[in-house]
Amino acid sequence: MADGGAQHKASVSDIFSNMSYGPARESPDTVQAWLDSHKRCFGHHIGGKWVKPDNRQFYESKNPATGETLASTTQGQDADIDLAVNAAKEAFDVWSKLSCHVRARHLYSIARNIQKHQRLLSVLESLDNGKPIRESRDCDIPLVVRHFYHHAGWAQLMNVEMRPWKPIGVVAAIVPWNFPLMLLAWKICPALAMGNTVVLKPATYTRLTALLFAEICTEAGLPPGVFNVVTGNGAFGSKLAMHEDVDKIAFTGSTEVGRLLRRATAGTGKKLSLELGGKSPFIVFDTADLDSVVEGLADAIWFNQGQVCSAGSRLLMQESIAEQLTTRLKQRMQCLRVGDSLDKGVDMGALVDESQMKTITEFVEEAKSDGAEVFQLTEGLPQKGLFYPPTLITNVNTASRVVREEIFGPVLVAMTFRTAKEAIALANNSPYGLAGSVWTENLPLALEVAMSLKAGSVWVNGHNIFDAAAGFGGYKESGFGRDGGKEGLYEYVRPSWEERPRPKPVEVKYKTFAALHGVDLPPIPGQVAQPSDPSEPDARPSVDRTYKVYYGGAQKRPYSMYSRPIFDHDGQYVAYVGDCNRKDVRNAVEAAHAAAPGWGKRAAHNRAQIIYYVAENLEQRRDEMSHSLSRLTGMTVEEAGAEVEACIERLFYWAAYSDKYGGTVQETQLYGATIMVREPIGVIAIACPDENPLLNFVSLFAPAVVRGNVVVIVPSELYPLPALELYQVFETSDLPAGVVNILTGSRDHLSKTLVEHQDVQAMWYFGSAKGSKFVEWSSAENLKRTWVNYGVPRLWCHTRQGSGEEFLYHATQCKNVWIPMGEIFAN
Repeated sequence: MADGGAQHKASVSDIFSNMSYGPARESPDTVQAWLDSHKRCFGHHIGGKWVKPDNRQFYESKNPATGETLASTTQGQDADIDLAVNAAKEAFDVWSKLSCHVRARHLYSIARNIQKHQRLLSVLESLDNGKPIRESRDCDIPLVVRHFYHHAGWAQLMNVEMRPWKPIGVVAAIVPWNFPLMLLAWKICPALAMGNTVVLKPATYTRLTALLFAEICTEAGLPPGVFNVVTGNGAFGSKLAMHEDVDKIAFTGSTEVGRLLRRATAGTGKKLSLELGGKSPFIVFDTADLDSVVEGLADAIWFNQGQVCSAGSRLLMQESIAEQLTTRLKQRMQCLRVGDSLDKGVDMGALVDESQMKTITEFVEEAKSDGAEVFQLTEGLPQKGLFYPPTLITNVNTASRVVREEIFGPVLVAMTFRTAKEAIALANNSPYGLAGSVWTENLPLALEVAMSLKAGSVWVNGHNIFDAAAGFGGYKESGFGRDGGKEGLYEYVRPSWEERPRPKPVEVKYKTFAALHGVDLPPIPGQVAQPSDPSEPDARPSVDRTYKVYYGGAQKRPYSMYSRPIFDHDGQYVAYVGDCNRKDVRNAVEAAHAAAPGWGKRAAHNRAQIIYYVAENLEQRRDEMSHSLSRLTGMTVEEAGAEVEACIERLFYWAAYSDKYGGTVQETQLYGATIMVREPIGVIAIACPDENPLLNFVSLFAPAVVRGNVVVIVPSELYPLPALELYQVFETSDLPAGVVNILTGSRDHLSKTLVEHQDVQAMWYFGSAKGSKFVEWSSAENLKRTWVNYGVPRLWCHTRQGSGEEFLYHATQCKNVWIPMGEIFAN
């Protein structure tokens, strides 16, 4: 490994014989002058001006390559958060009412002013973070500019492309230290474009470019308070997120902190998006161009010293080419240059902090002690600074810690596979699902594998390619929400009819919430409805109608063998239904998972035809369903008939969307095609409210299943009978077994079991404020997506509230597949 900081003199002959690099250091003078202009001491940037509160502690920002102190920044306190959020709240009243064109002009102006200071930002980013100048100069800052230009366009088009939506309010943006400025732009651009205002909390280690950016925004004429920066430690960021006037939290960081934020914000009505960790697979087939693979690996894992959430840190090689690829990779590692971040010729700079160095070292030493083979080249590694050598670990298995957990450093872990199915299984055998790449010259194979990976971004013959026009974000424990593209805009808007829910604080005992089964509504034997006058000599009892639960395409008795009574609107006993427990949930989820692969891969047209068929068969039972609904709820027969008709219309509405929301081709800067696919989430658990018991049931299950999901659904707790009548409709409508599974019982008891289930991918809950809080808090365990109502009812009969794009947003997750070209024309 050559030392990027080598200072010895060499003759021309020596240089040509060994091809060694000389130093090519970027000058830091302009950055030093900017720091000096601020006396190397920074406060917050609030309301368009610098704010330096008294009696504050300071944090020293250092250059990780040299240990040199760059500047001191303020450690914020609660009063600083109040000041910044109040400034953003006041600015929101003006900013959100500006015309789309005026907001677009502001974002355009910011982009132009960033370009004016592009070199200054690049050098400061490398000094503050430790990354090579060629990465900050050629990748990070150009992407920042690209995001502002791109989102200036979305600001202009908001009233056309996002008409049913409105801005949320004040956004708290919390970004990490690995891409301080780029990830700042990923949060701020869509937020401002959609009419929100922002309070940004940069990472503790890397604050300086955010503060410089705030100055640039003021220079560009951004109105005061629209964008504010406050600095502080990790706990300070949590306090910002919990401020009562913050309406949305946009967070990028570790999965552990993401869980903490999910629990902290549970039940508050705040919108949350999380872009978290990853353990991305880099899959190499024997049909791949191995020279391209080796260079791709260098970019995938050693880009930014491996401190990238989407780093290709798991190398999966087909057995037949594993030895050859490993040999070539080791040869390439010998040519990697590690050194000063301002040297234009280095491949890797310094790690951001000593704690990061310690963590990476512990991972590698543990792998050694477990018998793994570790290949490192430490010769020529700079002696001063936080530098770690490029590392390759082999002879590991799926249970190895270095395979399972995110290392977040320049460490590549390699394994082999035999078949494509095994490669997919290994790639998906992870709690993470942020990204991955597929390397092969066989395009059908590449596309099939890409579509089979459970990840938000998949690159074909490439890795770590980003663009403002394509959303970036994860599946599973890599979080939810997207940064970039139109799909990223939805994280910063709410339906135009909806006001932010502000539920009153409620205490939830998470360990005991709804834990007991069958105690809320015990059975009442002896209340039997008589069909006729018992004094009549020919009186006959009616044939008992037994309402069962429904899963796996069959009617089942509840596993508990308990029943619960159902009463009509006058309190009169009507019937018994099954009182399900956690074992019924287990069985229903297993049935749903068995149906998921086949249902998700069915042609969209076929799914549409089945839902149309459900509507057709429901219409045949219109009168029966209307009278049953009327007797149960007390509405008139005409009103009940209107609800049944609304159900039929809604089934038609969602059937129409079966083949009309699959995705689009993104217009990125890639020479090739970037395909955004809206994929099903998987198993969605749904807990229905009590109002409009038939219509809300149809309105919730239909959008989920038409988009390829399978559901375990709990109908209205008070009035479940209309939903149970539907399973006979399902049985006659060719709906495959396990696509819709119906469990009756206590809404909260079943929701508790469903949201805690590790194999349920999303939970929709429409019940109480306390239940909503419990669902959001419990979802943090495996970071499943949630949709709750915080105890606020909606008007299911209104098309804006009972249908629309909001339902599709919650029923799908976006994957971007990047496919390059370049056989005929120069790339």
